[in-house]
Amino acid sequence: MRWFRLLLLALVLGAAPAAVLTLLPVAAAAQQAVEEPDYDDWETDAKLAEAALAAKAASNQAFEILREKLVGWRAKFSAAQSANAAQIDTVKDQIAALGPAPSEEKPDAPEIATRRKALNDQLSQLQAPGLEAEEARSRADGLIRQIDAVIRARQASELLRLSPTPVNPGNWPAGFAVLTEGLKTLLSETREAWQNPVRRTELQNNLPVILLYLAIAGVLMLRGPQFMERLVTRIATGDSIRRRNIAAAILSLGQVVVPVGGMVLLVLAIENTSMTGTRSGALVGALPRAAFLFFTTRWIGSWLFRVEGGAFLTERPLEARFHVNMIALMLALEALRTAFITEVRPPLSMAAQAVWAAPFVCIVAVFLFRLGQLIRPRSGMIAVTDGGVEFRKRILRLVGTAVIVVSVLAPALALIGYVAAANALIWPTAKSLGLMGLILLLQRFVSDVYLVVTGRGEEGREALFPVLTGFALTLLALPVFALIWGARVADLSEAWTRFSQGITMGGIRLSPTVMITFLLIFLIGFMITRMTQAALKAAVLPRTRLDKGVQNALISGIGYVGIFLAALVAITGAGIDLSSLAIVAGALSVGIGFGLQNIVSNFVAGIILLIERPISEGDMIDVNGQFGTVKGISVRSTWIETFDRTDVIVPNADLVSGVVTNLTRGNLTGRLIVPVGVAYGSDTRRVQAILLEIAEAQPLVMVDPAPSVQFVALGADSLNFEIRAILSDVNYKLDVQTEILHEVTERFAAEGIEIPFAQRDLWIRNPEALVGSQSVPRRSGPKQAEAKPSSQGPADSFLVHNDPDGDGGDGDDL
Repeated sequence: MRWFRLLLLALVLGAAPAAVLTLLPVAAAAQQAVEEPDYDDWETDAKLAEAALAAKAASNQAFEILREKLVGWRAKFSAAQSANAAQIDTVKDQIAALGPAPSEEKPDAPEIATRRKALNDQLSQLQAPGLEAEEARSRADGLIRQIDAVIRARQASELLRLSPTPVNPGNWPAGFAVLTEGLKTLLSETREAWQNPVRRTELQNNLPVILLYLAIAGVLMLRGPQFMERLVTRIATGDSIRRRNIAAAILSLGQVVVPVGGMVLLVLAIENTSMTGTRSGALVGALPRAAFLFFTTRWIGSWLFRVEGGAFLTERPLEARFHVNMIALMLALEALRTAFITEVRPPLSMAAQAVWAAPFVCIVAVFLFRLGQLIRPRSGMIAVTDGGVEFRKRILRLVGTAVIVVSVLAPALALIGYVAAANALIWPTAKSLGLMGLILLLQRFVSDVYLVVTGRGEEGREALFPVLTGFALTLLALPVFALIWGARVADLSEAWTRFSQGITMGGIRLSPTVMITFLLIFLIGFMITRMTQAALKAAVLPRTRLDKGVQNALISGIGYVGIFLAALVAITGAGIDLSSLAIVAGALSVGIGFGLQNIVSNFVAGIILLIERPISEGDMIDVNGQFGTVKGISVRSTWIETFDRTDVIVPNADLVSGVVTNLTRGNLTGRLIVPVGVAYGSDTRRVQAILLEIAEAQPLVMVDPAPSVQFVALGADSLNFEIRAILSDVNYKLDVQTEILHEVTERFAAEGIEIPFAQRDLWIRNPEALVGSQSVPRRSGPKQAEAKPSSQGPADSFLVHNDPDGDGGDGDDL
């Protein structure tokens, strides 16, 4: 593995420069290959757009076509802005090489002035195409903005248009006429097609294919959904709950694919009959879209509101599924209704449109209202202990409230006459609910896969990866939400164009391309740094004579230098010019220096520790009352593990400027002092000899210098001795001390040497005051209490004897 890392590092270090050198000619060639725009054609299109905007008579479709051409011109101008970039940089470097710009005090020499003028003229010529492209791009961008403003104004006006109220019975005949005329049109188109001999012949020739399409479509549409549902139910009742959920989720897509595929085959069969006309063709062409809306919404509802798992969203999953199915049916009918009236010539009257649209809005609003009530948790259900569950409950409450409000407001607008506004509210709300349900299902599916891969329990659903997946899915769905709520594809492409151009901050333009380039180069540099550190740590430094502290210092230094170089190369490679931020950075550095002076001091102290190495990993130190073993030294702090297995983080400044006791620096030897006391009357020389034998018998006590026993004091309660020994490994100091005390206790017991404890004599002047005058009569004689050591108690315990009358302790004595 070590040699593999070294080989991989060598390949990366060797291939990276080669790849860069290979890409440079390609980039230069691509830059030279920028096509110069045809400004004559551009002028024609620009004047046409300006005339259409001035008249405002063009339709929205015509404006969209014109806008698409302007977007193409803008892209060409954006590419042309970088024309002659390499030559411009070269000429600028040549001008800079001539020295600073001349002034009245310091004019250029004649030769240099001539050369400077020639280079400036050349620079102006090279910059002219880019400046012209920039001016044309600004003009195209302004025209695009004007077209977007006109289209948005028209959309807003359409939404606020007041139609005749559908509640008025006088408007009903117009809607009924649309239905009857539409049916007549369908019949007439079918009759005309049947009377056409060519179409009848084509029908006869395609009859086998039509029958095959109809048979397959009938099986897929009539039997397919039930078969897929039974299959999914069978898989969902398997042994492994997680794997069966994943398999059932994948297989359940057949509940959408199979019937929609059958509908597509049915449409193909109808189209092969050659019996469709303009209106019937539009209606038939809308069938796949209607089927997709119906079966997709139905599938989302069946998975969101399952009986075994639907309680997460509502307490009544079966009722919620019913309302979702009804909403799916209304979405399909709305798609067919829209297709049915699209091809009407002339367009429907406002009264007919209101009569046709209002019933659909009111019906779907009823189901949405009840669904919003079902998914909206009650107020008492929100206060839960789990933060994630509480957040989801609040989101559900917000969504449910919004659905209820829309389901009340939309029918009211439709009945008043604002049919366009009602449609713009009710149908996007239903589709948005479906999209949110789809996001939730995808997030749940990814969570199931994550649990299977990691082998974690249900608590893994609250891990970081599933949460980030849901957040990413929500971000990806934002454009779809925008399209659902009426945004144009052109609006999204324009927003992406603005986003791609980036933002300007302090003279620096930050765009997604620049940021991605910066991140990629920095990640490559970071990986090379880490691989270099791993190779040095595993294969190179262990074979040197450097101690562990120097090795760690070298590896840490290479890491910081590598990260700094990676950031520098990434900034340069991404084309980020930080010169405009130099003054701001200089001003901020003063304030940052004051605010981070402790961090800087710790950083410098860490470097000193890594270089001078007064302490190393594994040393036993005492600093600021913290006694333990050094487990790690970083640039900012040092990690100490105490004997009670707690971690203490000590700033490096304290280790450099404070007093540090290092018990194991250089070697592991250390002195051990064990105090021992014996009773008065003991043979002191015998005691000294016994203690010396015990010390010399310890395996960790060094022979040179030899241990010693000192008679140090005549104490108040004992004769005091000290065992002094040098240990070969001070880490076992407490173990050696424990063994010595065990040996001392056993030898003293065998030799009859007493280990004393404290004794005290207590005299009481007035014992009668302690027991009261009634229980202790006044008598003459000495009042003395004698305290003697207790045979059962510890060394400091004693017994109090009171015999004031001298009778040997009768009943009135204390």
